[in-house]
Amino acid sequence: MLGKVDDVSILDSIGDDSVVAISGFNMATTPEYLINELFKTYQRTGHPKNIFIISDALPAVPGRSLDQVAQILFHDADQEFLVGMLMPFLGFSPWLQKMVIDNRIECYGWPIGITAYWFREIASGRPGLLTKIGLNTFLDPRNDDAALNELGRNKKTCNIELLSIDSEDYLLYRAPKPSYALIRTSIADEMGNLSTQEEGIRGTVLSIAQATKARPKQGKVISQVRWITKTGAINPRHVDVPFPLVDHIVISPMEYHWQTGSIAYDPRLSSQIVSPMYNNLDRGILLDKSKEYEMVIARRVTLEFLELFTQKQAPVLVNLGIGIPALISSVAAEENIINIIITVIESGPWGGVALSGNDFGLAMGAFALSTMPDMFSNFEGGIIDAASLGFLQIDRFGNVNPSILPNRLFGTGGFPVIAGGVSKIYFAGSFRGGNNIIDVKENGIKILEDGPIAKFVKDVYKISFSSYQASKYGQEIMYVTERAVFKLNGTELVLVETAPGIDIDKDILEKMEFKPQMATEIKEMDKRIFSKSAMNLKRDIEIL
Repeated sequence: MLGKVDDVSILDSIGDDSVVAISGFNMATTPEYLINELFKTYQRTGHPKNIFIISDALPAVPGRSLDQVAQILFHDADQEFLVGMLMPFLGFSPWLQKMVIDNRIECYGWPIGITAYWFREIASGRPGLLTKIGLNTFLDPRNDDAALNELGRNKKTCNIELLSIDSEDYLLYRAPKPSYALIRTSIADEMGNLSTQEEGIRGTVLSIAQATKARPKQGKVISQVRWITKTGAINPRHVDVPFPLVDHIVISPMEYHWQTGSIAYDPRLSSQIVSPMYNNLDRGILLDKSKEYEMVIARRVTLEFLELFTQKQAPVLVNLGIGIPALISSVAAEENIINIIITVIESGPWGGVALSGNDFGLAMGAFALSTMPDMFSNFEGGIIDAASLGFLQIDRFGNVNPSILPNRLFGTGGFPVIAGGVSKIYFAGSFRGGNNIIDVKENGIKILEDGPIAKFVKDVYKISFSSYQASKYGQEIMYVTERAVFKLNGTELVLVETAPGIDIDKDILEKMEFKPQMATEIKEMDKRIFSKSAMNLKRDIEIL
C-alpha cells in the first residue's frame, strides 16, 4: 500500500478560489460522496469558498449530489461556497437551474462533447479546443454568448473566440485549468490503479485526471471508489486511470455510489452479467397510455433508420439523444433488429437498450464501452450514419433549440456536437409542448387536448442547431412528430407527411407560428406505427 487511501479529511486540502473538475453523467461516474463531504467541509469551516466547478456533463440528478448542494445554497443568501461553473447540462438539477436563472453564480453552457474534449486538449498542454462546432449558433460570439446568465457574460471566466484559418471560421473554447479533480471509479488496487469495471460508463475520468495533472501547474486528483483490491488483481486492460495520475483515494459507502439515479447496482449495466434482457422488456411501462404517442414518434424514426439500412445494405450506426429518441433502442429490441440498427449513446455505450429519464446514459447489453471523448469523435467527425435528437423549439428557418428558455435552462448537453457533425439527423418530439392528451388508435391518432406551448415558432429563443450550417454542408434533416413530418429544404421547412385522422389546417397549420412549405404530395404515415403490437420489421428485411 502506497498510502493513497484516505478518509474524507483529505478534502480539507482544497483551497479557496480553486477550479475543481468533477466527473459525472447524471449519477454515472459521479463522486457523490466526495461532493457531499466537500460541501460539509465548507459548512463546518467556511472553506473552501469561491470554488469554480467544471464538469464533463452533470454530476447530479434531482435531489442528489450537486443538486442537493445547490438546494441548500439557494436558500443561503450569503453562500460563498460556489462562485461559478462550466456545466454542459442542467436538466436533472432544478436547483442549479434556479441558481443560474437568479444570477447567483456565473455559469457557462458548453456542449458535453466540447467539454469532454477540452479536458483532453488541456491535458496535452494546448490553450483550448479548436473546432467548427457551434458556428452560427448561440455559441458563436458573433451571434450570442455561451454564458447562461448576466454574471457569466460580465466575468467571462470561460470564453469562446472566433478564429479564421485558411479563410475558414473556427471557434476556440477556453476555460481555466483545473487545480483539483474529483472523479469516481469502482475499484482501486493497493498501488492506486483505478478501474471503472463496476460502472455503467467509463466517462471522462482519465482525461479529467490528465488535465489536472498537466503542467505548468500540476493539480491533485482525488478518486471515490467502492473497493480496494490487492496489487495485480486488476487486469492492466481494465485500468482506466494509472496510479501515477492519482493522489488520493477515498472509499465511499454504497449509498453514495449508485450506478444511475434509480439503480444502486445492476451487473447487467456494467456488463458483468450479459443476460437475454430483451425478453424482459416491460412494454407496459414503455407504452403507458398517456405516452403512447411518444412511442409513435420513436417508431416513425425507426422506419427511417430501417430505410437507411436498405440503402446501405449494412448495419447502420445511429446516436440516440435523451427523451423520445432514447425509446428507439427499445423499439429496435422489440422488433429484433438491434443487429441492424446499432445505437450509440453519447456517454459511451455501443448497442444494447438505452435507459431513459434519470438513468439516461447507460444501456442494458452494450457490446462495447468507449470513453466519452472517444465517443464524441464519432459524432463530430461524422463517423456514424445518423442521429435522432429531441427538440424544444423549431423555427421557420429550421433552426432548433433543444433546451433553453428564459425560465428553463436545461443546457445544451451533447446536442450541438452531434447535430453539427452527423450527416443525417431526425429531430423527434411532440408537436406541442405541455400536457398533450392524444388518443392513439390502431390506424391513427386523435387530438383530444393539445398542450399549451407552441414548439414550431417564428424564431427560436437560442439557436443550438443551425439550418444554415446544415444546408452549407449538405446535411439531411427531418423533423418527426406524432402528427406531422417535415423535411428541411435549404432553410425552409416542408410538410411531407401527416398521421391518419389529422386535419392539416386545424391540427397542424393553426398550431404553428409560421406556415411551412407544402410538399406536392403529402403522404400518410405508415399505419403500423400506431399498432398496439410489434410492427414485424424483421419480416420486411427478410423479404428484401
